Amino acid sequence: MNRIKKPLIVLAGITLLASCAKDRSNTTGWNYNDPKNGGFEVVPYEEQETGPGLVLVEGGTFTMGRSEQDVLYDWNNIPRRVSVSSFYMDETEVRNLDYLEYLHWTGRVFGANYPEILKKALPDTLVWRSKLAYNDPYVEYYLRHPAYRDYPVVGVNWLQASDYCSWRTDRVNEFILIREGILEFAPDQRDGTTFNTDWYLAGSKATTPYEGAVVQDIPSLDPDRQTRKVRMEDGILLPKYRLPTEAEWEYAAYGLIGNTIGERITDRRLYPWNGHGVRNPDEKYIGQMLANYKRSNGDNMGTAGMLNDAGDITTPVYSYWPNDYGLYNMAGNVSEWVMDVYRPLSPEDKDDFRPFRGNVFKTALKDTTDPNLTVINDSIKHEYIYDIKTGLKTDSTITNIPGQIRTREVDLKHKEDNLDKHRNYKQADNISYLDGDTESSLYYSDPTAATPDKIMYEWNVTSLINDKARVYKGGSWKDRAYWMVPGTRRFLDQKQAADYIGFRCAMTRVGSPVGLGSK
Repeated sequence: MNRIKKPLIVLAGITLLASCAKDRSNTTGWNYNDPKNGGFEVVPYEEQETGPGLVLVEGGTFTMGRSEQDVLYDWNNIPRRVSVSSFYMDETEVRNLDYLEYLHWTGRVFGANYPEILKKALPDTLVWRSKLAYNDPYVEYYLRHPAYRDYPVVGVNWLQASDYCSWRTDRVNEFILIREGILEFAPDQRDGTTFNTDWYLAGSKATTPYEGAVVQDIPSLDPDRQTRKVRMEDGILLPKYRLPTEAEWEYAAYGLIGNTIGERITDRRLYPWNGHGVRNPDEKYIGQMLANYKRSNGDNMGTAGMLNDAGDITTPVYSYWPNDYGLYNMAGNVSEWVMDVYRPLSPEDKDDFRPFRGNVFKTALKDTTDPNLTVINDSIKHEYIYDIKTGLKTDSTITNIPGQIRTREVDLKHKEDNLDKHRNYKQADNISYLDGDTESSLYYSDPTAATPDKIMYEWNVTSLINDKARVYKGGSWKDRAYWMVPGTRRFLDQKQAADYIGFRCAMTRVGSPVGLGSK
């Protein structure tokens, strides 16, 4: 792409505001965008840009939880009315092609000096193997063969899916700055010299020299400097891509906007479509399957000449009909990771507004020699895992990647965190709050109780639940229709993967919940 020489959108807005009659502060009377009085800038802003691949899911209230008979008697999805804010969500599951783009970038940037970063990102293609089935061709072909490029990626664990979302955030925001003529394409980025959104917004408060291949910065109205970098206040950079919360995913899957008259929801949906059947009732498509799932024992796709869902395993991500939000395959094809940590009683405990379990509050790590500077990772840090019984080192997780801002959990010991003034939280890790902490356990009155990880859920002894158990939602090509009900929920350790679990990304909606031009 050639360098963009036309004026920037922000530059045009600043020039316009600086040359026209000055807008004034309602509280001080001083002019905005006036270099004569310090140059406090208020740039034009209309609407959040929709990121690549996303659609807007308008929020609202709905009954989260069980809408089908609880055949397993887990009682882990008790119905409860909650509200979900508007957000953005991927139109489809992340494809093999999308993930291969991520692997290519990771290998090109980190492969030479940090091959473990690429290794960490690789999906586990061995999830296809079965002791009594011949699935080995999928091990070799499913991820990389072009015949499967539009199929959902599988074999990706929760940690890998989260890393993909972080990578996507940086690549999208870097492209936006390139599009606006602020940066130029820089294919020679390596190791720690990669564009990172958090670092870029930290500006001069970060201890790394890299800021992208700069074409030109934005002219500043501050009389003390001529130019500046893009800031959060400009509204150019997008919020972070992330996994959806369980409540967001379930709300989006139902697509209740399609059967609402005024404020009245006419039907309580069982699936992402109206009715209690899994076949299309429309005369034009009558009898065709509405999703990719396993109909019964030994029936993954029907009989030759009339395949019922035309998918022996997964199917291309644009298969079948989208729901009323325009989201494809929110029932069937693959189950999907969400952000939440699993607890059986989460539906009862979580807030009724933007419910979520999994908060671990963090802050940027500061340079010990200069607390005003943010610390950037310049090398990889490994966090080792030890076997409970033997105490031996069994595995490691990469916690720091070069070029990213290092973080730490907020702590009462750090005066700058100033937690004493907060009424809403007093610690960083709130995963076990009301379900798994001392106060909610049988050992509440015993100060000499077992270690914290055994207070309630004795992982690997009496339970598979711990703070690493993540929720996944929806049915898959391998599941019966029961699991396509959005209210159902299951869990898996965040480091494990499966041939039936994929994911899609979400993004926070800032500002108006209804979008430009709406009341």
